[in-house]
Amino acid sequence: MGEEFDFVYSCGVLTISDKGSQGEREDTSGEQLKKILRDKGFEVAAYQIVPDEKETISSGLIHWVDQRYIDMIITTGGTGPAPSDVTPEATREVIEKELPGLSEAMRMKCFEKTPHAILSRGIAGIRKKSLIINLPGSAKGASENLEVILPVLSHALYKIKGGEGDCGE
Repeated sequence: MGEEFDFVYSCGVLTISDKGSQGEREDTSGEQLKKILRDKGFEVAAYQIVPDEKETISSGLIHWVDQRYIDMIITTGGTGPAPSDVTPEATREVIEKELPGLSEAMRMKCFEKTPHAILSRGIAGIRKKSLIINLPGSAKGASENLEVILPVLSHALYKIKGGEGDCGE
């Protein structure tokens, strides 16, 4: 295998849920994502549930990237069309480069299972040397979306961190 598989990348799972942050709802999507990521060889270095508030989400992402140096952050929740869904806006404020192909691939593939997939406004992008990806809030939707992009995540992180191997290898 390539150089990108020679070390373990750290990741954080940030669940965005007003009810979850108040202890009124179990976080099934965050738990499911942590399991999938661990099973695929990622080190889950951070996990938190926060309310669907733009400033709280943004500051959490910035802290995990700038102070904790987490390689990849997966958010779950707050990506739909509801008035309270602000995860993409909070993410857009902190990223420096967008990676639209990840979000496009997730929406396209998941649309084959449910037409509701096109309602997701989730984005993906880079802040410094970290990858941030928004996923839906349901456990089923979050895990199905993550499964779509899992095959490219190690290579994406390798390239984000300055890896010089060709993408075509």
